Amino acid sequence: MIMGADTQAGGALLDADTPETVRLSVAEATELGRSALERVGYGGEDAAIIVDQLVDNSLCGYRFAGLPRILAIAGDEKTRSNRTPVRVVHETPVSALLDGGNNVGYIAAYRAAEVAIRKARTAGMASVGAYNSYYSGRNAYFVEKIVREGLVAFHASSAYPRVLPPGGARPMLGTNPICFGFPSDEGPVIFDMGTASFMWGEVMLHAHLREPLPQGVGFDEHGNPSRDATAVLKGGVAPFGGHKGYGLSFAIQALGLLAGAALGKGQVRDYGFLFWVVDPNVMLPGGEFPHQMSEYVRQIKATPRQPGVDEIRIPSERARRERERRRKEGIVVERKVVESLRAL
Repeated sequence: MIMGADTQAGGALLDADTPETVRLSVAEATELGRSALERVGYGGEDAAIIVDQLVDNSLCGYRFAGLPRILAIAGDEKTRSNRTPVRVVHETPVSALLDGGNNVGYIAAYRAAEVAIRKARTAGMASVGAYNSYYSGRNAYFVEKIVREGLVAFHASSAYPRVLPPGGARPMLGTNPICFGFPSDEGPVIFDMGTASFMWGEVMLHAHLREPLPQGVGFDEHGNPSRDATAVLKGGVAPFGGHKGYGLSFAIQALGLLAGAALGKGQVRDYGFLFWVVDPNVMLPGGEFPHQMSEYVRQIKATPRQPGVDEIRIPSERARRERERRRKEGIVVERKVVESLRAL
């Protein structure tokens, strides 16, 4: 365990230490996660795939999407059901549909991303979907994997209903994230966002820590506004951005049908992981895209700044910077989460 101090050479630590937190090295966090997953039935390569994303999520500053997600996996009834290996059930030269075998989405979406990479390399583009799965974590993790192969990627995930449409009294949409990724000379440029006002993993972490939710994001099982995370777990959350976020979430739920969302249980509102991947050379055969993307980023960052603004950031820039710092400084995890993982 890394013993935290408030400062290091070069200034303050990125994350403060408190009596309620524990600071872990990457290796310690990985071992803690792997051990906990083995006790809930995920071992070997599957556990390694899951933990690699969870640790990366924490490194990038998404604390709720890190090791606390193992508690959600452990508590999900699907984890206690039978699983089969992820397999391709329909395929063409430019597409594939995968049955996730009731494996958690960290694995099903990872395998779908691998297929998308192979097909896009061969055919120049690919459309790949995966169904019969559940929570897949952070879309940017899979998209970055694809973009590092020199490919442009679009990834959308429909999910189990957790979000209330405007005016609705019960959830009808998933949190439905959407993600875009582009290669550049300086590395992947990723834009990843959820279409819910508050991600479900954050609601679960707030409930576990008994912390109130922000005002205006949650509703109880009767559709009444609530800041009680435990009550909101029985209800749902609002879409972000009012009717615009609702419309985007609606469209992503529909895209999930292309990924086979309704094939698992016959429900048109369920999990579906869709990847559209393009080799930029099929559009720009001279290989100009990464250079053009870098110039585009440079121009955005060179925008004249308003008073008091230090820099203009592009999507994924903060996460990349923080990832490198936390590799050295360690990952801060709530002590209660660590104790719960060890007690599984």
